[in-house]
Amino acid sequence: MDTSRRLDRQIPSFIEHLRYARGMSPHTLRNYSSDLAQFEAFLRSVEGRADVAIDDVDRLTIREWMGTLHAGHKKSSVARKLATLRAFFHYLVQDGLIETNPAKLVATPKVERRLPAHLSVDDAIRLIETPDAATDLGCRDRAMIELMYATGIRVSELVSIDLADLDLENRIVRVTGKRRKERMVPFHDHARQALQAYLASARLNFLQNCPASKRDERPVFLNYQGTQISTRSVGRLIEKYIKQCADIHSISPHALRHSFATHLLEAGADLRDIQELLGHARLSTTQIYTHVSMEKMVEVYDRAHPKA
Repeated sequence: MDTSRRLDRQIPSFIEHLRYARGMSPHTLRNYSSDLAQFEAFLRSVEGRADVAIDDVDRLTIREWMGTLHAGHKKSSVARKLATLRAFFHYLVQDGLIETNPAKLVATPKVERRLPAHLSVDDAIRLIETPDAATDLGCRDRAMIELMYATGIRVSELVSIDLADLDLENRIVRVTGKRRKERMVPFHDHARQALQAYLASARLNFLQNCPASKRDERPVFLNYQGTQISTRSVGRLIEKYIKQCADIHSISPHALRHSFATHLLEAGADLRDIQELLGHARLSTTQIYTHVSMEKMVEVYDRAHPKA
């Protein structure tokens, strides 16, 4: 078999293409790698040999694999894995290794679209005020949560913000989103005050905890050791503060992004402006928030209309 036609040779090449040509995040790359490794393992078990060729894959093979997934996976996971295969075989078509994309002929499982979890305005404010701003860690956490709710940025975007990206005077932050697409997002004065307090004291103290030889002064948000904070750490912090707000149900850091969009829409912001602020490539992605707003409108109607 020509080694260029071996599946195990093309998968790493595809992942590198996503990393450098498409600028995908490490988290997304791990998902793609995991999905393709799982598919390759299935093919090896079916073919009964270690080396599987890309030519061995057809529409029926992919459908058979998806059939094995339905028992232990949600429809959304199966749909994502099929999307991975479509992207992979599209890459092979573009590279001239195959003529047609077999995954395009497979129907996507119908996935029920769930409304994103979000906080009420009062709960969002209560969450922001939970960290003890009198301590260095609390001061940092207050600034992070304040900025997330003020801008709707993703956690991965938050941790990658550098000092050069912040314009405190004009209250604007430059954000690098998916596929390395940059956007400028405004933030309110409460967020600016929280950032100024953090930058003036806590962040400087964190930097002092890091050896000068390893010190990187570019990132805005640092951990106690003076190095760039991770997305996982931010997630743990949000969970901690959520538990301290007893009346708030369990949410993820992403719920702050959903809350930002929902509250803007409820206040009358244009959907296309929200799309720009969130960095969504398609308006259809942003339109999920219209369903959230409609749900609240129905609640208000049922509560207020004399005939309801």
